[in-house]
Amino acid sequence: MSVRYALLGLISQRPRHGYELHAAFEAVMGGESNWDVKPAQIYSTLTRLLESGQIDEASSSRHEGPDRRVYAITSKGRADLVDWFDTPVEREHQRDEVFAKLMLALATGAADPIQILKAQRAKLYQQLHALTTQRGQVDPKTGLAHILLLDSAVMHLEADLHWLDIVEARLDEVKRQPLPEPEIRPRGRPPKVKKAKERAGAV
Repeated sequence: MSVRYALLGLISQRPRHGYELHAAFEAVMGGESNWDVKPAQIYSTLTRLLESGQIDEASSSRHEGPDRRVYAITSKGRADLVDWFDTPVEREHQRDEVFAKLMLALATGAADPIQILKAQRAKLYQQLHALTTQRGQVDPKTGLAHILLLDSAVMHLEADLHWLDIVEARLDEVKRQPLPEPEIRPRGRPPKVKKAKERAGAV
């Protein structure tokens, strides 16, 4: 998810200052352990939102400290937010670093593919244990949205573990197949065969 549109959505709810936006973002996303966004990222994103005309500085407020700029959404920002809500999210499952490691290990012999699978499986189980523990600590009467987010993460981890099992079971079959090779295309301009034939016919 784009932090940019998350902040824009929170500002559309009501005008907010940067510190409040940081706290609101963490609250909506289920805490720092789920999505750790740094204050510097909040303020750099606010700068980009201002430059693009999606928000405007509404006022400055002082509350037990220095002045804080309060930001409000503009009509352009509201229209862009509606477009973001209406646009489906495209997940990039095919850009997988574990797959890249496996292919390079097979191609170069620099690493053991089985060891890569074992290390990744151990990491996934560690993450799965942490998430299920976290899920068990959430009260479903007050934190159902957070539970649903954790359920999504758990299901993705379980799917990744299942995929690792499939890869390990078929690894020998993959090894017997030729590794993908790039198609080498000749550099420079192709020979002008047509014109050469025309000149030969004219003679």
